[in-house]
Amino acid sequence: MFKKWFGKQQLKEETITAPLDGTIVPLEDVPDPVFAQNMMGDGIAIDPADGDVVAPVDGEIVQLFPTKHAIGLRSEAGVELLIHVGIDTVSMNGEGFTAYVKAGDRVKRGDRLLSVDLPLVREKAKSAVTPIIITNGDALESLEKKAGTSAAKGETVLFHVKMK
Repeated sequence: MFKKWFGKQQLKEETITAPLDGTIVPLEDVPDPVFAQNMMGDGIAIDPADGDVVAPVDGEIVQLFPTKHAIGLRSEAGVELLIHVGIDTVSMNGEGFTAYVKAGDRVKRGDRLLSVDLPLVREKAKSAVTPIIITNGDALESLEKKAGTSAAKGETVLFHVKMK
């Protein structure tokens, strides 16, 4: 409240790196209309090369789904992210997923979040393609997608965002 009265609030900026190794897939090409049509928010997807999922930012684990197929994070700048491993993986009821964090945990970029049995996901789910979604897009001043064609976890920059 006082910032509104006494001065302009500084924009917070955040760089978000890839949580997985793999091939970058445009969100509109994800084989699920909820993600492909940006119903959950804007983002990008990765077709994973391995089953290690790491933190793409420094921040806090906001939610770990009981089936461990998806995880929500909030970065230090306030960007809210959803990492949804695979498509229709909720039906696997956690089979093939191991979590190394829980809601409330603080993480640093590159910290291991999940491990996934990718061959099992490819066998039992619709797809292993993993959307990385910014779920609070209304809080952003700008979103710049920086991705190329391949991603290296913890290294490849996917997004640069400025918060309002």
